[in-house]
Amino acid sequence: MKQYYVYILASKRYGTLYVGVTNDLKRRVFEHKEKLVEGFTKEHNINTLVWYESTENVESAIQKEKELKVWKRNWKVKLIEKDNLQWRDLYFEL
Repeated sequence: MKQYYVYILASKRYGTLYVGVTNDLKRRVFEHKEKLVEGFTKEHNINTLVWYESTENVESAIQKEKELKVWKRNWKVKLIEKDNLQWRDLYFEL
């Protein structure tokens, strides 16, 4: 069964945040870490995976990404800290 992921990257604890969606979380975060992705994350050195959620439905993943992108920053911080209080890099746990 195919998995889709909505994820949040951070530049540092309480730093700049980025919300994305992918069907291969490990590959995508690796691309961010190696600065293979042009744009916002590369310019702002955003490459720490601090939160993610998976689903088997691509439409729900895209919808969740859109919702998170309009959330207030403090709501995103609360979401991250619900399960990742120390803002550890979850990439190494994948």
